[in-house]
Amino acid sequence: MRSAGTIGFLSELFPVEGIIFREVEANYDYDFHHAPQRQFLVLLDGEIEIETSLGEKRTFKAGDVLLLEDVTGKGHRTRNVRQEPRRSLFIPLREP
Repeated sequence: MRSAGTIGFLSELFPVEGIIFREVEANYDYDFHHAPQRQFLVLLDGEIEIETSLGEKRTFKAGDVLLLEDVTGKGHRTRNVRQEPRRSLFIPLREP
């Protein structure tokens, strides 16, 4: 991050392919899968638990931004923590 003065701190510019909006049902529980491409996941609301292929579990909530890079192998499992619909967006990264 670099200082941009009064407007705050800015990251580097990431080349992206577009943006995908998604809403899932309250009972969302998606078994192990890998990301279809390197992409950012931005949680707009709700709360999720992600389990890695090594068994590590972490919880993320609205406002969190994740960089998904597990594009091969077993991947990760994702489930809603709260029983309510959840909205998020994906920002696929353009590969060099």
